Amino acid sequence: MLFKEFKTIFDLIDSFPDEQSCIDFLEHHKWGNNPISPFDPSSKVWKCKNSRYKCRNTGKYFNIKSNTIFEGSRVPLRKWFITIWFITTKNKGMSSVQLSKQISVDQKTAWFMMHRIRECFHIEDDEQLEGVFEADETFAGGKNKNRHNDKKVPMSTGRAFKDKTPVLGILQRGGVVRCFVIPDTKRESIQPIIKRIIKPWSTIISDEWSAYKGLDAFYDHHIVDHGRKQYVNPDNPEIHTNTIEGFWGIFKRGYNGIYNWMSRKHLQRYMDEFAFRYNHRKKSQSERFYVFLQNIRPRLKYKQLINTQIWT
Repeated sequence: MLFKEFKTIFDLIDSFPDEQSCIDFLEHHKWGNNPISPFDPSSKVWKCKNSRYKCRNTGKYFNIKSNTIFEGSRVPLRKWFITIWFITTKNKGMSSVQLSKQISVDQKTAWFMMHRIRECFHIEDDEQLEGVFEADETFAGGKNKNRHNDKKVPMSTGRAFKDKTPVLGILQRGGVVRCFVIPDTKRESIQPIIKRIIKPWSTIISDEWSAYKGLDAFYDHHIVDHGRKQYVNPDNPEIHTNTIEGFWGIFKRGYNGIYNWMSRKHLQRYMDEFAFRYNHRKKSQSERFYVFLQNIRPRLKYKQLINTQIWT
């Protein structure tokens, strides 16, 4: 049971019939047979009643939920596991309204749970990547032409984003995608991210947007001129941005069909969610579930969530 292949949601539910089975699974998955104190990893640990432990060096009590997204939550672990399963396996995501109906909690609780989970999707950019990359931007937000007359935003066509939020995508061919919510699409916002993520002299393919000018001083930079209806370089069919465009297509279908609207304030977490599913697209559903558990972070508190800064 501890590392069983879950092919369906029914397999997951059958494997975890009660709260204790979830606790046993997490303990084995995280600690093996040696509980580790979150307060002092070098400390000896004493086992107490009700799946609690005591850290000898600090005298503090803890359990498997301590210092994780499950800490302080009254929602049973079974519902957390089902939520993780849904959010990691549904290619276009799941809304908090739909989740609330699936696991019998109110919408606000479902929304908070999902953002705690999304916080664990964030990718640290400690190491630069190399290879062949496609770079492109998109804009998250509804189309002005679909709004009622009294809600239309003037002068918001083309690359204007008064009513939208720009997002930069950097996709490694055969590898991962990274997404960054940015304040604008100027060179000063885009190029520092590219230089931080991609090793010098890697190959970068982009469109003709002026923010990418000058990259040829650091990279093997190729351009596909979308303004002239060019989507593949006629001299080299490998020069295109169709892969990142395909990723944007998945995101837009999720935005329009599932979520309908995403707050600019929390958009980065939504982008991290879509990037996680794309980056682990070749894994089975149960493998995605296990990968997520390996990346669980300390809980995101509600005050931190509502005080999130738009630009970081």
